[in-house]
Amino acid sequence: MADRRFRLALAVCCTAVFMVGLDSTALNVALPAIQRELHASVAGMQWTLDAYNMLVASLIMLAGSVADRVGRRRVLLAGFALFAAGSALCGLASSTGGLIAFRAVQGLGGAALGPVSLSVISQVAPDRAHRARAIGVWTASFAVGMAAGPLLGGVLVSAAGWRSVFWINVPVGLAVLALAARRLPESRAAVRRRFDAVGQLLVVALLGPLTYAIIDAPHRGFRAPAVLAAAAVAAAALAGLVVYERRRADPLIDPRFFRSAPFGGAVVISLGAFAVLGGYLFLSTLYLQDARGLSALAAGVWTLPMPLATVVCAPLAGRLLARRGPRPPLVLAGAALAAGALLIALFGAGSDALPFLAGSACVGAGVGLVDVPATHLAVAGMPHDRAGVASAVSTTSCRVGLSLGVALAGAVLAASLPGGTAPGVAAFTAAAGPAWWLLTGCGALVLVLGAVVTGSWARGTAHRVRSALPEERVMSASRAG
Repeated sequence: MADRRFRLALAVCCTAVFMVGLDSTALNVALPAIQRELHASVAGMQWTLDAYNMLVASLIMLAGSVADRVGRRRVLLAGFALFAAGSALCGLASSTGGLIAFRAVQGLGGAALGPVSLSVISQVAPDRAHRARAIGVWTASFAVGMAAGPLLGGVLVSAAGWRSVFWINVPVGLAVLALAARRLPESRAAVRRRFDAVGQLLVVALLGPLTYAIIDAPHRGFRAPAVLAAAAVAAAALAGLVVYERRRADPLIDPRFFRSAPFGGAVVISLGAFAVLGGYLFLSTLYLQDARGLSALAAGVWTLPMPLATVVCAPLAGRLLARRGPRPPLVLAGAALAAGALLIALFGAGSDALPFLAGSACVGAGVGLVDVPATHLAVAGMPHDRAGVASAVSTTSCRVGLSLGVALAGAVLAASLPGGTAPGVAAFTAAAGPAWWLLTGCGALVLVLGAVVTGSWARGTAHRVRSALPEERVMSASRAG
């Protein structure tokens, strides 16, 4: 009976992350069709992606905390329902503004699907071996969803239009929702952390205005009152978050974590790596369909080397981590990301297909190599009772990186193409060139940090943080008594 319950939970949870992975790459293939039908600007397309990514990044930790309190099954079901409802509404959208708003509804659901599904697997696994294998399958499901996204998205857009990319989520989501509602067991945390409402609001106030300022600055002007106001709100939210969380006994994000060089480095590595991925997906889709004039299906085929390389390299990262530690996979990941963006910057956005395909494969390899060691680096230096929070911060940084990659790449592109996309390959290549160089720099940052934050000095900082946190908790408890 327990084994049957475990298999059911695994199927439900893997479906959740497969849907999220599929959506993250399939939608990029549909962007040009959305632009044509809804007359969307470059900023509108950026917000179509980032409304979802920003909400997920902002609410991942809240979703995990609420699930621990009210029940993981209940929150996972709510996530499926919101994701399916948001997908249905996106498929019915008649304007860019409506589509962006409905993508935010999807993001509310997506914030729960990832972290809560992993918690469910951890709770129902009968032993450590089953749990380890299940987490491997769960991770692979997301990668397979990403790999299938470009091709399936191209097929759907070519056969039934861009709305079908959203509608496909509805029957799958409702079917899994019905199954999980009847058969999935409920679970809650034995020790529940206090809800940090102020910290959560400050995170949203930081990420939302920051993304807005980056996306809209090229269109409104960097000195526009709305852009300056958004930047000021984001800066104030960041300062307030640091001050408030330092004084809170049970903070949403403990600033002391960042005294650990491996933890802080892992966060920046995740930001940089997933910024490359977000920028690559955004720029390559517009290049292939708008500049080269390929169909959605052909564009999906062209981008297949990226997700396929991710699927191939993710297990390799785990083996390298187990045998050699986090440094080799992180350095290789940074080198691959920088090489991929550099290849496309120098050669891949012209008429020759080979450099673009090779660059895409390098980007995919870098993404596959970075996730496992970056998460390990973030968690390894923390006390056991803080590992979940450290992992959540690392996961959040991946989503923030995706949002920033789309925002920055789109902003650089829009600054050179204020009237929309380029009429041909040459013009688009010239406009997108600085964005590819920016992504190359992000990859180089991953490479350098991968070498720096995995040495003996960095391990010493992690040890000091790990030693200090329990001591400070004991002292606080003594004072309270």
